[in-house]
Amino acid sequence: MIDNTLSMASKKSPLARLMAYPLVQIVLGMVLTFAPVPLTMIIASHLVEKSYRILWPQLLAAVLVWCGYRFYVRHIEKRQPVELAMPGMARELGRGLLLGAGLVALTFVVLAALGVYQFSGVNALSVLLLLPLAELVLVGMAEEMMFRGVLFGVTARALGNKAAIVISSLVFALAHLPNAGFSLLAILAITAYGVLQAALYMQTRRLWVCIGTHIGWNYCVSQVFSSTVSGHVVTDGLLRGELSGNAMLTGGAFGVEASLVTVLLISAVAAYMLRLAFASAARTPRN
Repeated sequence: MIDNTLSMASKKSPLARLMAYPLVQIVLGMVLTFAPVPLTMIIASHLVEKSYRILWPQLLAAVLVWCGYRFYVRHIEKRQPVELAMPGMARELGRGLLLGAGLVALTFVVLAALGVYQFSGVNALSVLLLLPLAELVLVGMAEEMMFRGVLFGVTARALGNKAAIVISSLVFALAHLPNAGFSLLAILAITAYGVLQAALYMQTRRLWVCIGTHIGWNYCVSQVFSSTVSGHVVTDGLLRGELSGNAMLTGGAFGVEASLVTVLLISAVAAYMLRLAFASAARTPRN
């Protein structure tokens, strides 16, 4: 039996053997998943005037990201992309959205209690508050498929879950390095968030809950609390308020994701979710 297995392995083509390397799979997965984003935006900018580039380029890119990831899983990993199966999608997305929104609300409540966030009023409800959703859906899908679906998934199969958690979370944090105001606290907060997302993925082996959490966090920070998301420009959201005081609490130019409060809150939730994930893995029988 062993001789037959070795014989079959030796008959694989050089390309097939190359594709079996984890690092090669990670690079290919990242490229195939993310490439539709810049390509769609570049083509749209050359073919359509700016005033007509509202919502649809981001939504089209999101669909192509979904297709790129599925193509990678089917043809490089040689398996079915069950983590993106449609049954249960709405429930899992909803769970993720609620978790992301809840974390944001808790963060700002604590900041307000500390006197760092001063609430000053509510802006009028407008359909414009929904426009950023297209971009946030794209970001949530692309980043979760890349960092949890590809990077965590391949690394977990090669090195185990613990190594995958550390590597995928650190790479996810360092990917934000070019953003304005990036700091040590930003690294810690985003790494903790990456651990949380990895734990959710371990629990469910599904990406929808991770995508929902990602969208819920970004949307509520920017469009509900009118605050900076990962160093990007502040936009007017539903609530008017101001962060002021010690940069360790406000997060400075990077926003609340570089706040010590965020680091502590997300780390606590991530630790709890990790405990549940490893307990669930221990109960799952191995073949």
